[in-house]
Amino acid sequence: MAGPTSVLHRELAHSGGGRDGKVHLDNETLWIAMAIPKDMGGSGLGANPEALFAMGYATCFNSAVLFVAGQKKLDASKAKVSCEVGIGRNDAGGFALQAKLTVSIPGMDKAQAQELVEAAHQVCPYSNATRGNMPVELVVE
Repeated sequence: MAGPTSVLHRELAHSGGGRDGKVHLDNETLWIAMAIPKDMGGSGLGANPEALFAMGYATCFNSAVLFVAGQKKLDASKAKVSCEVGIGRNDAGGFALQAKLTVSIPGMDKAQAQELVEAAHQVCPYSNATRGNMPVELVVE
């Protein structure tokens, strides 16, 4: 499995208590209380791994859109990305994720935006990590 040719940045997180615990970054700049979502039988009074994954993927994909747009000398500065992450049981008796990325690029024609989103999907680290491992739907509005 191929990783990066050189590591530009690392983060280290620590978790205790799982889905009903706490997670924090090693440098202690961010602490998050975790809770099982209500629709999975929990209190819902905290974050959950799917929410954090959705936030990270949306942010990373938005950066990928801006990166590719810059390479192509296109203005995507108003691009917005939403990421919906779902979790459910898989056929092997475990659990699996799915994602839907919805991208809006005001002022850009839909065909050009679609091409940009497809190119961003090839460079985004989250897309590269999930490719072949979970379904990811791309929607351009």
